[in-house]
Amino acid sequence: MTDTDRSVDAESGDPADSGPLSDQPDPEDVPEFGDLSIPQRAFVAAAQNPSRGLLVVGLFAFALAFYAAFWLSFPRAAGLLSAVALIVAAVAALVYRLLDGVSG
Repeated sequence: MTDTDRSVDAESGDPADSGPLSDQPDPEDVPEFGDLSIPQRAFVAAAQNPSRGLLVVGLFAFALAFYAAFWLSFPRAAGLLSAVALIVAAVAALVYRLLDGVSG
């Protein structure tokens, strides 16, 4: 028991001062990491290691700035590569859905 768990009044006989904290989650109610969505997983990872989370945000900002500069410098090439990326992402999402339907 820490000092913050004890009552300030030394004569307090309240049993709530000596018991476990009531706001602790029940292990049955805690979701598994695999049940979380991608944004929830990213939040958990950033909460566990904030410096890595800041690094990922910084790299994402750099990539976004690079993408905008690429569009301003070479609009046709950027449009072609963006269309290819959208097609690849759509195929990957379709494969993911098919494999998720087969396994579940």
